[in-house]
This record gives sequence, structure tokens and C-alpha cells, in this order.
Amino acid sequence: MKNIAVFASGNGSNFKAIYYKINDGVINGKINLLVSNNPRAGAVDFAYKNDINVKIVNDVRYPNENKKNNEYKNILNLHKTDLILLAGFMKKIPKNIIKKFNNKIMNVHPSLLPKYGGKGFYGINVHKAVIDSNDHFSGATVHFVNEEYDKGPIIIQKKVKLEVDEDYNSLSEKVLKIEHTIYPYAVRKFCEENIIINKNKVYISE
Repeated sequence: MKNIAVFASGNGSNFKAIYYKINDGVINGKINLLVSNNPRAGAVDFAYKNDINVKIVNDVRYPNENKKNNEYKNILNLHKTDLILLAGFMKKIPKNIIKKFNNKIMNVHPSLLPKYGGKGFYGINVHKAVIDSNDHFSGATVHFVNEEYDKGPIIIQKKVKLEVDEDYNSLSEKVLKIEHTIYPYAVRKFCEENIIINKNKVYISE
């Protein structure tokens, strides 16, 4: 069983989706830590209600950058973390954590990367860019995190067709449903040790 830490800044819908899959016995893992920069986040409230350890790490509590980065490392070590999941975490992951957890940090992005990835492309901004570009398809991507925004090895993608009258909100709902499917799948495969990375390319075995 893999020990999982989730990083979230908001409501954490993907965090919840994965938590429920674990509870249902689909994923052989345990979320034993939630890290957030926002003590009022819905994800924090959910974690407390479900007896998941919570650690708040932000600039207010840790104004010194080095101490903050060390706190990330210390809390992850304390909980013997095998996998980190980003679920709407609005802060950049420090280089020391990316290096220590190489190919052990996952994120889900609401587009078909490499399209509409990088700094500034998050949430509704992505869906606006897709519609404004008159794309026929969008989707979601689960990828490993490296030092460049949204450029880590892609694990899995799934696409959805845009309707003629598609707007930002309807597209957001469609893509979120995809996220709630492919993110738990990727986590399950990681926990089964069925993900192999060779020359920056990801292979998933059944």
C-alpha cells in the first residue's frame, strides 16, 4: 500500500474523487496527508472530517523560503510519502521536492497537453483559450511534475468533443468529469507499480 500526500488550495474535487476510490478498494493506497496553503480551503475541511492529517504551509506561517521548502520535505518524510498528488494546488512545487520525488508527483491539467499548458493556464483560463481558439476537442491530462509548468511526462489523456454552443462553464463540467476518471486510474496504476518510465515516456501495463 502506497502512502499518498495531496496538495490542494481549493475545494479539492479530484482529492475527493481519489479518496472515494481508495475507500471503495479500487486503489491500493492511503491518503495520510493533506498539504495546503489555504487554511480555509474546502479540501482542508474535508480532510479534517475524514481524519486525514493536515499541514498548512504558506508565506504567512513560513516567510523564509528555505524554511518553507524544508518544512515540505520534513512533513513528507514524516508521513513516509510514496506519491504526491496535486489537486488544484496554486503554488509552485519547490525544486528540492521535485528532485526528491522525481516521477512521484502527479498533476491533472484541464487540457490536452502540450496545448494550453504553462504559467497562467489554469481553471477557466484554459477553457476560455480552447473556445476562443475554436478547437473541436479538449480534454484532460495526467502527468508527472517536473521543474517546468505542465511539461512533465504525460501519463494519460482523454479528450471530449466541443459542441457548437459550448461555453466555458459547460466545457469545464465535461473536462472535470474526465479528470475524475483518469486521475484515479493513474493513481491506481502507480500504486500497483504498473507505470514504467523510459526516456521520458510513460508506459502503463495492465
